[in-house]
Formats: sequence, structure tokens, C-alpha cells
Amino acid sequence: MTRLFDLLNYQLENEPLQAAVSARDPQGNWHSYSSQEIADTAAKAAGGLLALGLQPGDKIALVSYKNRPEWLIMDFAIQMAGMISIPLYPTISIGEYGYILGEAEVKAAFCGGLDLFDKLSKTQKNVPGFQHLYTFEKDKDKPFWESIFDTSKTEELTRINSQIKGEDLVTIIYTSGTTGNPKGVMLTHANIMHVVLATSDLIELHPGEKTLSFLPMCHIYERAVSFVYYYKRASVHFTGTDNLSGPNGDLADVRPVMFTTVPRLLEKVYEAIYNKGLALEGIKRNLFFWALSLTDNFELDQKLSLVDKVKWGLADKLIFSKWRAALGGNIRTIVTGAAPCPLKILRVFCAAGINIKEAYGLTETSPTLTGNTVEATMLGTVGYAVNGVELYIDETAGDYGEGEGEVLAIGPNVMQGYYKKPELNAQIFKEINGKTWFCTGDIGKLIKGPGGKEFLKITDRKKELLKTSGGKYVAPAPIENKFKEDFLIEQIMVIGDKQKFVSALILPAEEALKSWCLHKKMEWTSLEEMIKEKKVMRKYQKVIDKYNPEFSHIEQIKEFRLLSTPWLPIHEDQSEAELTPTLKLKRRVIRKKFSAEIKDIYA
Repeated sequence: MTRLFDLLNYQLENEPLQAAVSARDPQGNWHSYSSQEIADTAAKAAGGLLALGLQPGDKIALVSYKNRPEWLIMDFAIQMAGMISIPLYPTISIGEYGYILGEAEVKAAFCGGLDLFDKLSKTQKNVPGFQHLYTFEKDKDKPFWESIFDTSKTEELTRINSQIKGEDLVTIIYTSGTTGNPKGVMLTHANIMHVVLATSDLIELHPGEKTLSFLPMCHIYERAVSFVYYYKRASVHFTGTDNLSGPNGDLADVRPVMFTTVPRLLEKVYEAIYNKGLALEGIKRNLFFWALSLTDNFELDQKLSLVDKVKWGLADKLIFSKWRAALGGNIRTIVTGAAPCPLKILRVFCAAGINIKEAYGLTETSPTLTGNTVEATMLGTVGYAVNGVELYIDETAGDYGEGEGEVLAIGPNVMQGYYKKPELNAQIFKEINGKTWFCTGDIGKLIKGPGGKEFLKITDRKKELLKTSGGKYVAPAPIENKFKEDFLIEQIMVIGDKQKFVSALILPAEEALKSWCLHKKMEWTSLEEMIKEKKVMRKYQKVIDKYNPEFSHIEQIKEFRLLSTPWLPIHEDQSEAELTPTLKLKRRVIRKKFSAEIKDIYA
């Protein structure tokens, strides 16, 4: 297999499924597509693209608020027609849609969510050549995607398919970035297929087993994983983050053996668990926090005495088994990526028998470079290099610790470059020892781990290093990740560039703070009012004092300000959103919005 659409025939020829892909219909019932239906519908949609007069090489946009079978089918259809997909985030502004659609010279778009149709239609007059717009929902006033289906182009499709090579461009994915306009990452069939094949061997997943997919398909992370699911012949259930938990949620209903997530969602699950513990009373409360305390020093494959085994067995029966049940009861693996996962979160879930595997990569690397696997896992690292990928730590890239530097990579999954950005391409690749390396922009080091493998530990982002007025470099990410382990902190941003000392802006976790206030018999009014209370300020100072000793004197937070305005990935003017769609901090935006608070800190 060299092209992504080869997966369609591969599944048909190897244990085809009656429920290959499923999603809830408008009435809330599960509707499934078989392997044959996916292949047949993709062929009809590919024929429809050709019938519209579109040609191989044309760009087609895809955007939906939730993952859905139609998105996957159109992705395969675009590939089969020799065209190039442009996946879009549903939450970006009309201006960003216009920029991306214009630069990519998009000819057609398919969207899920009726307001998306309206947003995209507003960009059409400013994007020459953008003539076709269809919706995945039936609406009498809008063109329905099935209306393009055509079965008369079989011979033409066969001819086009025979000419498509693995090295052909298959998608351009625009990364949100933390500053400036988005950049189009050019990926080929071979780039993504390498990741599909290299990572599928590292995942324990058997034909017909159920998985859940809720991270956005427009991001290469979930999209590549969906291809892995298809290759492994897993039964995929598409859903959204709004209907995951609870007795009637999709986790309880589907009971998946695996799903992928981002650390922030795991943190929210942990916060919910912790808050439930706070609400308990008497012996139940004591048992809960006793069980939680066992996880503090948990290590994989730890040696336990007979007494410890009894303790862990009791904790599992009374507490941890309930956590697993809340995730459906069948979870074998959860893969987390896109951002660093706090070590405490990894320990808590793994100790509770919920197997978290952290992986690492970028859109530019299709995305996977490293991963923890069934074969070997090391908590606190992002795993070891997948087959075919070579890593190099460039210690000359800055002033870092011993063995630490920028992570560079070579592999068949590295992008072809940024679309129409030759000046950026010249900056992102580096010649060392006769090899051309991709510069990730992440700082890390390699550590010997289980099985003698070299595990990668990411320590910071190259461009996010602070330099105090005393000339000392400070990496904010490790400090932020450590403080976010505390259930009272929703978000934190470390500041101090060109300043005498390091400080922080802290967004409290509102529900957790509310529980704490009630426990302290403080009357809750609003977050805006409560963060002014001296008791609350003293509590957060205790949190600062608890974690500060884990860092050097220069890295310790000397001052902080509590904020009540939430940091969101969505905004009317998307350039003003505090978080990227993958929930990374937009530091420039946050510094600008809270400039008064920062000025007050250093006054």
C-alpha cells in the first residue's frame, strides 16, 4: 500500500466489517457504514467531483464541527480523484477562511454544520475559482453533498488511480500557529502512510474492536489515527466532546478499547474525579484520598511487597475500578499527544489501570515521531522514535542543559515543505553531517529507558524561552506543566522576559475552587469576586510554595495574579483567541490582553 485510499480495498480484502464507521443520526441513534458502503460511497463521491468539472490536482476543503463518516468518505473520495484536500478548523474566523481558501486556490468545499455553510459562502466572492459549496446536512436551501454522486466515471477514476503515486501531494494542512498567518503543510500519501504502517504495529487493536474518535479530524493527529483504525479493521465510532461522559455518554454506550485525546481533556477528567472526592464525607472521603495518595510515587512494573499488594488491591476494588467503569470499562489504551502531559496525570491514570501512552509529533511530520508502546513505556517521556525516523539533539541551538538541545528529525513522514513559503522552508531545514534535518522547534533530550531504547523527553519550546534581565534563560513549559498538576489551576502562563524575576498569570479551575470554598465554609459569589478574597489568595500562594522548590531559584515564581476571564480557542476575531485549536497558549495574545496585570506585577 502506497496511497491512502488503498486502505479501502485492504479492509475489503481483510475481514470487512458491517460497522466499519458509525455515528449518531439526528435522532441520536447510531448509524453504521459497512466497509463495502464506505468504499462504494467514496467512489460515487469521487465520480461526482469529476462530473463537476474538477481536475486532478484541484484543492477541495473539508470542515465539520464534529467527526463524522461523511468527512472520512469525502477524504477518500478526494484522494481517489487525484485531488488535494484542505482540512479546516470549524472555529476559525471568516477572515482566516478567506486567507486559507484564497492561498490554496480552493475550488470546492464540503461542510458539516449549517452555520459553517454561511461562513464559507461569505468568502466565495473574494476567492476566485471557489464555485462549489455543499453541506453534509439536508437543508432545502443548501446543496446536499450526496447530490454530486455519480457512477458514470468509473473508467476515468480507474485511469486516474493508476497514475497516482505515493510521492504525490494528498493534503495541505494549515497549522494554527501562535502568531501570524497559518502555514500550509504539504503532505504526500507516502508521508502519512508511513506513519499509519509504522504506528499500527505499536498499538494493540484487533479487528472488530470498538474505538471512539472525537478529536478534530482536521488535525493530522486524529486523521492519521483514523487511518490506523481503518488499517487495523477497528470499528470506529465518531462523536464529539460534548457527549462523552456520564451514564448516558458515548464512553458508557460504546465501551471502546481505545481512543486518542489531548492532555487537557485528561486533566479535566482528573479534576472531575478530584472534585467528586472533595464532595465525599467521612470514611468514603478518607478512602478516596488514601487511594489517590498511593499514585504519587507510582512507577510502571513497580515491585510490591505483600502488604503493598493488599493495599493496591483494596484501592482498586473500592476506587480505581469505578474510574475505569466511567470510561466504559473496556479501555485498554489511551494515546495522548499534541501537548505535554503532566507526569502526575500519567501516574494517576496508569496507577488506576487506565493505560495512557504519550506520543509526540508535529503536523509537519504526519504527525508521529515518537511514542510509548505496549513493548516499552517510560513515564515522563514521549517515547522512542518510530520505525524509519531518526532523531538528533542539536546542542548548539541555544543555552540548554547537558545533553539538551533542539530536537531534529529525518524520516519518510517529514513534510515536503510549507505551501508557497520558500523563505520558511529555508529556515525549517538544517544541514548537519551531510544530512538535511527538520527542525521541530522543541527542546529535548534522549534518555536510556526500558529495552535499551532511547526515549525522548521534551523540555520546552525553542521560541518560548524567557530571558530574564539578569541574562538567565527560563523554560516556561515545564514550570506550567508542573503547576497544572494542581486541581485548583485551570491554566497558567509563566512570564518574565526581560524582567528581574519570573511570575505567572493563573486562571483558577472554577469548579474546583468552588468546592474548596464550600469546604472552607466560604460563601461563593462569582469567580471574579472570589479571586479577590484573602483566603483564596493565600491558598494559591500555598500552591506556589508547594511546587516552587522543584525548580531553581531563577525559575521559581515570585509573584502571580489570578484571572477570572477564561482562555478560549474560539473568539469572534480568531486572532484574539487565547488558545490555539489544539489548546496551546497564544502567549503574545495573552500578554497583550493582560498587559495591565503584568505591568502591576513588575511595578
